[in-house]
Amino acid sequence: MIVITGATGNVGARLVSILAATGEQVTAVSRRAPATDLPEGVRHVPADLDDPASLKPALDGADALFLLVAGQDPQGILDAARAGGVRRIVLLSSQGAGTRPESYRHPRAFEDAVRESGLEWTVLRPGGFDSNAFAWAEMVRSKRMVAAPFGDVGLPTVDPDDIAEVAAVVLVKDEHAGRTYELTGPEPTNPRERTQVIGDALGTPVTFVEQTRAEARAQMLQFMPEPVVEGTLSILGEPMPAEQRVSPDIEHLLGRPPHSFADWAARNIAAFR
Repeated sequence: MIVITGATGNVGARLVSILAATGEQVTAVSRRAPATDLPEGVRHVPADLDDPASLKPALDGADALFLLVAGQDPQGILDAARAGGVRRIVLLSSQGAGTRPESYRHPRAFEDAVRESGLEWTVLRPGGFDSNAFAWAEMVRSKRMVAAPFGDVGLPTVDPDDIAEVAAVVLVKDEHAGRTYELTGPEPTNPRERTQVIGDALGTPVTFVEQTRAEARAQMLQFMPEPVVEGTLSILGEPMPAEQRVSPDIEHLLGRPPHSFADWAARNIAAFR
């Protein structure tokens, strides 16, 4: 049995569907019940990663665990996983845990705990998600505009569906134990270009307005801790070469190139109408 935490999220929901379609026994874990029906045969268990004891009903009898960086007690989560019989962990971390560990201390702490757990482990380090563009959806719907900082700085953002497909592969195959995979899109794109892509998919112009760093910081502090805000703004505005590099890992693991931002936008354009 495979346990998926964050099973209602951008990656987790797709991962549950992929695994269920291949006949795997899947337990979906989230704090709240899914808004839509789960695939046939998938069991849902409500639990909170802030409370490792709440995971026990989901983990009993499990072989593998897809783990988000959430909660403050990675050791408690791993102890619960071992007690349930889990032998393999796939951790969804962040590129910043490798490039900027001083800012991304939370995912780095989870990575360290997983690597020292004695379990088989694989770490996935995606860069920015294509789905972060959902933050622009209300602006696009109401004003046909996007406001974002660093309009001409390009990063190879990644489609969450690609992350889910990679996770499905590494959860069921032994040869990925002890590996860390960097997950990116096929090419760097900048906010100005992504705005144009959304406009093209809509069939109507969308205006790009460049925010100052201070404006973006104030907005991001409403939903992100300050160290993560500072690290994220540094990546967005002054990325290191490693953060702009296109990784070969998705193509290596899936046998096809990663999806482009245009692919993601076409699939999700209803959110911007």
